[in-house]
Amino acid sequence: MIQVFTHPACLAHDTGPEHVERPARLLTVLRALETAHPDLDWQQAPQASRGQLLRVHEESLLQLVLETEPHGLIALDPDTLLSPGSAEAALRAAGAGVAAVDAVLSDRTQRAFCAVRPPGHHATASAAMGFCLFNNIAVAAAHALARHGLERVAIADFDVHHGNGTQAIFAQEPRVCFASSHQWPLYPGSGAHNETGIGNLANAPLPEGADGKAFRAVWQNELLPFLDAFQPQLLLISAGFDGHRRDPLASLQLSADDFAWLTRELVQIANHQCDGRIVSLLEGGYDLAALAECSVAHVDVLRF
Repeated sequence: MIQVFTHPACLAHDTGPEHVERPARLLTVLRALETAHPDLDWQQAPQASRGQLLRVHEESLLQLVLETEPHGLIALDPDTLLSPGSAEAALRAAGAGVAAVDAVLSDRTQRAFCAVRPPGHHATASAAMGFCLFNNIAVAAAHALARHGLERVAIADFDVHHGNGTQAIFAQEPRVCFASSHQWPLYPGSGAHNETGIGNLANAPLPEGADGKAFRAVWQNELLPFLDAFQPQLLLISAGFDGHRRDPLASLQLSADDFAWLTRELVQIANHQCDGRIVSLLEGGYDLAALAECSVAHVDVLRF
């Protein structure tokens, strides 16, 4: 029913000892999933090809990430770093989404979860930013359009930070819709209600301190109907768990139950519109205990 894509190279992306987006995040998720579900179908993520990356990224960004030879750490911005292991990690993180789309659309599995890092949804066509090197979910969506000929791909993003890169990449692409809840104001400063693209974007900013009731309300009343009306042939999820009340980078007051509830709602839409086909990619989440709990809750629902 579900395959989990990951790769050891994603642990070799070194961000330094004090960085919140650190290898321990992924290690915690992998151990939690292995403990909760010993029978998971684990798959090794391949490297994304240059052609797959170039569907959404400019050549200059590929050269920066893949051809820089860092000796130690190189800061691309105050938050985003390159290390000797970063290039392969970025290729595997993006490749996981591509392989997961192939698996779901070829009926090898109904759903897939990509347990990878670095995250992706802040990376724009030309810039790495916000811990993200390549936009993993955008690469996956573009692959579904180009390789599988889909006409409607939906992206649901519940990370506490707005997926500015994903939105910018697809803002003028009628075959992709993007629905996001996020704390606002907060990094990266985008995601206002009036950012609607060509009618294919729906943003639901949440104020500082918003709780699970407010989170569920914007999805129930705004974002889920928007996704359902798009009638997607494939549903992709940017699964960021940094809206949890214990997360150090934001101040929403969500729980693992809130993420499980939303996952169930998204599964219902997928079951109704696209034979249950979902590919979910890990984004943020920086309290390790909360990240483990929420990842397990998310996969618990996706398994059935």
